[in-house]
Amino acid sequence: MAEAMGSPQRGRVGRWFALAAAALLGACSTVVPRGVEPPAPPPPTTAPVVRPSTGVEPGLPRDEARNRVALLVPLSGANAGVGRSIANATMLALLDTQAKSVRITNYDTAGGAAAAASRAIAEGAQLILGPLLAEDARAVAPIARAAGVPVLSFSNDTSVAGQGTYVMGYVPAQSIARVVDFAHGRGVTSFAGLVPNGLYGERASTAFLRAVEGAGGQVVSLQTYGRAGGAVGAAAQRLVAKAPYDAVLVADSASVAAVAAPVIKRASGAGTHLLGTELWNSENGLAAKTALAGAWYASVSNTLYRQYAIKYRARYGASPYRLSSLGYDAVLLTVRISRDWATGRPFPEAKLRDPDGFAGIDGAFRFGRDGVAERALEVQEVRPGGSIVVSPAPAGFGG
Repeated sequence: MAEAMGSPQRGRVGRWFALAAAALLGACSTVVPRGVEPPAPPPPTTAPVVRPSTGVEPGLPRDEARNRVALLVPLSGANAGVGRSIANATMLALLDTQAKSVRITNYDTAGGAAAAASRAIAEGAQLILGPLLAEDARAVAPIARAAGVPVLSFSNDTSVAGQGTYVMGYVPAQSIARVVDFAHGRGVTSFAGLVPNGLYGERASTAFLRAVEGAGGQVVSLQTYGRAGGAVGAAAQRLVAKAPYDAVLVADSASVAAVAAPVIKRASGAGTHLLGTELWNSENGLAAKTALAGAWYASVSNTLYRQYAIKYRARYGASPYRLSSLGYDAVLLTVRISRDWATGRPFPEAKLRDPDGFAGIDGAFRFGRDGVAERALEVQEVRPGGSIVVSPAPAGFGG
């Protein structure tokens, strides 16, 4: 378990873009003291020495000046890498904002998210950041709800949202809707899709069909595939039999899309546009996948993230996981709301539903009535030298 502390900041979404950028550009340095061996105890005396009480008690200290926040992430086990990266990001956010009215304590969910949540609440947490996985969020939700503690989950599974649990993750339906709308604006009217079997594929299919219908286009064909070797290539072969179409959505990683791309373009022509999802934004080596040149995908903006990644590497000596920005932005949100959060009082959950939303290194976002973060997304085009922004993300929300 580790702790960090923080203080309130003010401002609406527009100002918070500037504040997030300023925090990232500002210099931050700390000195970590080395451990010192305590001196040997003095020999016993005949009479006990009476000393004044220091107020030190077992367990976490009572803190009358700071609100207590719990960070629930995997700090051991298979997902420890991303969990530690998120924990590092929250510390960096506290340092960058020079916060002093928030104390964040880390709890490892690898041994059980429900147990971690129960411990956090017993130790005074009034807000939970995390957990990362949907199944952990489901385990935490009833415990937090019974205690009246809101949960800002880093999952992208919208089914866990509601009744005090909020989803901050990048929801695929939003990126699909954004890229479909952009493609339609560029003259694409007939669409096809390749989606994997499983829950992600099912949700991507539903989002794709709705997005195309909403844009006024038509889905010519939708093919599914398993994870066996060659499955996506076979699905692409089935897809080309339904040509012509103007664009094909590949609701999977860029690596999978790169396998299907040559088959699609060979049969339906080089002018067929490939469309991707938010998964592409977290994949290394995208520019080297020449088969994807000209493809469009929607994601959160990377402008401030690049600055954050530089600061992260300088402090921790390694590159951050892309998802770690969720932890950073969760702290920015918490610090902003903390001006209206009296110490020792419940977290003001109603402030999470501010229609103007919030801003961070991933851009503007706000929580809808369903508890899911609606995000302002940009559209990028894959080029041999790297992706370029072809449709910037809006700076905020119109209402």
